[in-house]
Amino acid sequence: MAEKYIISIDQSTQGTKALLFDESGSLIKRTDKSHEQIINDKGWVSHNPSEIYKNVIEVVKKLTDDIERIKVVGVGISNQRETSLAWDKVTGEPFGNAIVWQCSRAVDICERVENMGKAEDIRRKTGMNLSPYFPASKIAWILENIEGAKEKADRKEICHGTIDSWLVYKLTDGKSYKTDYSNASRTQLFNIFDLKWDEEICGLFGIDSENMAEVCDSDSCFGETDFEGILPHKVPIHSVLGDSHGSLFGQGCLKPGMTKSTYGTGSSIMMNIGETPVLSTHGVVTSLAWSMGGKVNYVLEGNLNYTGAVITWLKDDLKLIQSPGETETLAKEAVQDDSLYLIPAFSGLGAPYWDSRAAAAMVGMTRTTGKAEVVRAGVECIAYQITDIAKAMSEDAGVKVKELRVDGGPTRNKYLMQFQSDIADAVVQVPDSEELSGIGPAYAVGLALGVWDDNIFGKLNRIKYEPKMEREIRDKKYTGWKTAVHTVLTN
Repeated sequence: MAEKYIISIDQSTQGTKALLFDESGSLIKRTDKSHEQIINDKGWVSHNPSEIYKNVIEVVKKLTDDIERIKVVGVGISNQRETSLAWDKVTGEPFGNAIVWQCSRAVDICERVENMGKAEDIRRKTGMNLSPYFPASKIAWILENIEGAKEKADRKEICHGTIDSWLVYKLTDGKSYKTDYSNASRTQLFNIFDLKWDEEICGLFGIDSENMAEVCDSDSCFGETDFEGILPHKVPIHSVLGDSHGSLFGQGCLKPGMTKSTYGTGSSIMMNIGETPVLSTHGVVTSLAWSMGGKVNYVLEGNLNYTGAVITWLKDDLKLIQSPGETETLAKEAVQDDSLYLIPAFSGLGAPYWDSRAAAAMVGMTRTTGKAEVVRAGVECIAYQITDIAKAMSEDAGVKVKELRVDGGPTRNKYLMQFQSDIADAVVQVPDSEELSGIGPAYAVGLALGVWDDNIFGKLNRIKYEPKMEREIRDKKYTGWKTAVHTVLTN
C-alpha cells in the first residue's frame, strides 16, 4: 500500500500548528506560527480571523514542503473553542476581530438575560451556567456593536460561530458552513438533550438560529480542501473537534469516568460520562464530548481562564522569569512554609465559582515572600484550580478521580506535575507527546478513512506521577487555597 499522510490543524489561542502523521499514526513533523494577541485599554482580548486563516495556509505549506503532497489523504481540525466571530456569507469578510474566549466584554448582555429570569432555563437546556465566557453573548455583542452585522443577520447573509466554522468555510472556498457537536455544545445556544440549536435561547440573545452553522458528526466529512493549491488534489476535512475534546479523544478517554486535563493558556478538565447527560450541581458544566458514527458521548467539564497564562504573566508582565522552564527551579527553591496563594482572576473566575467580576489577588504574603515564592504560587495555583474542578466533577458523577491524564506545555514542569498529583490525590499520567489536541482529530480522520484501527490509542507512552504528600499537609494547603479564593469572590 502506498504511504499515506494525514494533516491535523491545531488552531489554538496563541497560534496555529500543523501536524503531519504517517500511516502508522506517528507524528513526524510540526510547524507553527503565532498570531497577535490584541488587547485594548479595557482589557478586551481579540484575534484577527484573517491572520489566523493566513497562518493556517502558511504552516501547511511549510509542513508539506519536503513530502510528496499527493500522499496526503485527509485533514482534521481542532480549535480554540469559545472564541467567536461573524463574517459576511457572501464576501467571506469578517465583521471585525474575533472575540477571544478569555474576553468578558459581553458580561452586561449576560446580566440582561439573567434579569429576564432565564439563566436556569439556559443551564437546563445547554448544561452551562450563563456566562460571557461562552459564544452566545459574544455573538450577541457582535450583532449589537459591529456596524452592518445586524443588517446582514436580518437578511440571513451572515455566518457566525466559532473558529472551526470559519476555517472550514475558508478552506472550502465558502462551500461549507458547518460545525461539529463538540463545538456546538460549547456555544450556550445548543440544546444538548434535543441535539439542535435552541430557537428560544437564540432569541434571548437576539440571534436567528437559521444563521447558525450546520451541526455534523465530529468524524464526518466537512468538505474538501487543497489549501489554496498547496496540495495537488482536494482532500476531505474528515474531523472537527474543539481542542479539549480532541485532547480527550487523543488521550483515549473513551469510557465513562476517564478524565483528562489540558494545560494550555487556560485549562479544560473533562470527564467522559458516557451516552447519558448529567447536569452538574457543583459548578462545572455538561457538554458533548463528540458524536462519532452517529453516537453521542457526554462530558462534565470545568474551564479555567488562566493556567499556563499565569506563567506568561510572570514572564512578560512581572518579568520574574525569562523562560517558563525557570519556574521549576524557583518553585523548588522557595521557602517551604511560605503561605502565599495567587488567585489568577485576571478576567474573573470560571468553574466552579463562575464570578466574572472577581479580581486577581495575592493572599498570605509574609516577610519571607520573595521572587521564588511568587513564582511558586503562580505554578501551584494551576494545580489548585484543576483540583477544584476534579473534586466538583467527582461529586456530580459520584466517582472519585483516581487518575488524571494530562497534556500541554506546562506538563514538562516536574514540580507542577508532582504537586498536581499530591494536591488532587490522584495518579497523573503525562504522555510522551504534548500535541494531544492535534492528535485527537488526526486519530479521528485516520479511523474514518480506514488508515488505522482502534489500536492507535495504545501508541502513546506515559510518565506516571503518584501522590507523595502527607494527608495532613495536603488538607492544610488546600484549605488555605479555598480560603484565599473566597477573599476575591463577589457573588
